[in-house]
Amino acid sequence: MSSPYRAIFTAPGTKAFSAAGLIGRMPLSMLGIGIVTMISQVTGRYGLAGALAAALALSGAAIGPQISRLVDRYGQRRVLRPASAVTVLSVAALLIAVRAGSPDWVYFVCAVGAGCTPSMGAMVRARWSRIHRGSPELLHTAYSFESVVDEIVFILGPILSIGLCTAWFAEAGPLLAAVFLGAGVLLLTAQHATEPPPHPRDRLSDRSVLREPGLLVVTGVFVGTGALFGAVDVATVAFADERGHKALASLVLATYALGSCLAGLVFGLMTPRGTPTGRFLLGIALMTVSMIPPLLVGNLPFLAVALFFSGLTIAPTMVTAMGLIEGLVPRTKLTEGITWTSTGMAVGVAAGASVAGRVIDSHGASAAFAVPAASAVLAVVVAFVGYRRLKPVPEREGPRDEHDGQYGTHDKQGRAEGVA
Repeated sequence: MSSPYRAIFTAPGTKAFSAAGLIGRMPLSMLGIGIVTMISQVTGRYGLAGALAAALALSGAAIGPQISRLVDRYGQRRVLRPASAVTVLSVAALLIAVRAGSPDWVYFVCAVGAGCTPSMGAMVRARWSRIHRGSPELLHTAYSFESVVDEIVFILGPILSIGLCTAWFAEAGPLLAAVFLGAGVLLLTAQHATEPPPHPRDRLSDRSVLREPGLLVVTGVFVGTGALFGAVDVATVAFADERGHKALASLVLATYALGSCLAGLVFGLMTPRGTPTGRFLLGIALMTVSMIPPLLVGNLPFLAVALFFSGLTIAPTMVTAMGLIEGLVPRTKLTEGITWTSTGMAVGVAAGASVAGRVIDSHGASAAFAVPAASAVLAVVVAFVGYRRLKPVPEREGPRDEHDGQYGTHDKQGRAEGVA
């Protein structure tokens, strides 16, 4: 591992909470695509499969920020365990309902309950922010590392979820996703030393952080980005299915994540140049251009290549977005702020998956790749229209928390000073 990546792990507990975050984040890429694969296996209805994935994403969009707001107020341990328990029980109920051949409305009730899944990426990034707040370079590397972790999740998750659903039994993918969530939450919340301190109710607690204009723009961009991701997932599964190789869809999606993973690793070693806003706009523009080749491919190998190059644009854009959010929201609401971007993405995933499913049912999988292309255009329009609002806001959370600074400050080589 190169020295910038070694440096971010000098503080005690960082390896442990990052590993726990990796495990707990697996449902991010496994649950939705697992439900799509499971329902399409059992019923053959991609429209229903996409609608259930949309219900899951919309439920997460509504509930996720509220969970993160409670985390900011009461702490990760007190909130994450009961929230994840609701998700695990809801997934279990869904699998039983599918096995029993229950009515469609039962599936939707269970999918809505599974939306209580906490944003594990936001929890881990809040811990990194607390530890490396005094060193922007180390925080940039930490965010890049977490982006790589996200892509590892998106490489492994679809392979596991689709592979298990198609090779073992239809419910296997969502089942394993629930197991990962429960284990990851238990491991993360067992680590008290790195947990950001809660911020009790104050005069800012009732003000939604989404009212910050810059965060609203980034969240809007993430809606379009999420629609892109959701549509690509559903369209790729159907594209492979039409060609008699449904199980290979997981490998094709893995190349998409692999491109992003490699780009994130390289980006974390670089010193960012220009302004975060400029880098963010460039990333969104390149992501949009990268959605043109999938419209033109006719077989799985070419689709894999096209998605690999599309993936190269993802991680740098996401890392830059996380850096933007650091300056767009008060420190005491950072977890909620990060989660709102995840919420925007979840709304987009819901819309993209649902629309792509309907296009597949009506016109076939190849036509469905127009959905991610249109979603990317939406994202770039929102970004360029609202870029003037992407400016840091004054810190408003009041006096410095007495727990801040536990890890001291860090020099450019990542040596911690004042570590207890």
